[in-house]
Amino acid sequence: MKFIHWGVIDYLQAWQQQQTLFDQIIELKKTDSDTQHIETVFTCEHPHVYTLGRHGNANNLLINNDFLKKIGAIFYQIDRGGDITYHGPGQLVVYPILDLDQHAISLKEYIYLIEEAVIKTLRHYGIEGCRLKGATGVWLDAETVQARKICAIGVRASRFVTMHGLALNINPDLAYFNYINPCGFVNKGVTSITKELGKEPSFSEVMEVFKRNFVELITNYRRGKRAKTFF
Repeated sequence: MKFIHWGVIDYLQAWQQQQTLFDQIIELKKTDSDTQHIETVFTCEHPHVYTLGRHGNANNLLINNDFLKKIGAIFYQIDRGGDITYHGPGQLVVYPILDLDQHAISLKEYIYLIEEAVIKTLRHYGIEGCRLKGATGVWLDAETVQARKICAIGVRASRFVTMHGLALNINPDLAYFNYINPCGFVNKGVTSITKELGKEPSFSEVMEVFKRNFVELITNYRRGKRAKTFF
């Protein structure tokens, strides 16, 4: 599995590059050609941006265009699943462009595996992440009044080819989440690894831990080594 780190990249530029590779894989699949040789996982950070999924509620953006400009942020409505979310510096954003048919993984299983990779990454730092019933992403204390989200997930798939992905809060400015109802929730908090630990971990180290967990889970799943907790 090939990884490319873009560093800090404009959201629209990243979206366009994803779309180009996504379209290439779709075209290869139409002719039954091999796609694994061009599958790529992009990692990056974005300047301040809010994105709304295709079925999201625009009212979950709580500020107007003038205020967006004031805080140096941009807003896009995009073609992934999920509601509104924020991306910004200090957040690890991961975009896997994969052909799930090549890995014998369904879309539901794929999202589960992304969550699992994040949960294992958080556990590496002594943080116990979990799932919230009826919602994608990774949470802390999900079934309590202290429930707070640490990783958002939004995926688009066509012909079982994926784009978009996840955003893991390492050390973003959490104040930017105050201007939205994150993922459509009005009564749930948002947190970061830094906030939970009381110190900032190395961004590159978190990224490498996640990559290792993601590859291991996808590879083992393809080989049929499914954990008993899966489905």
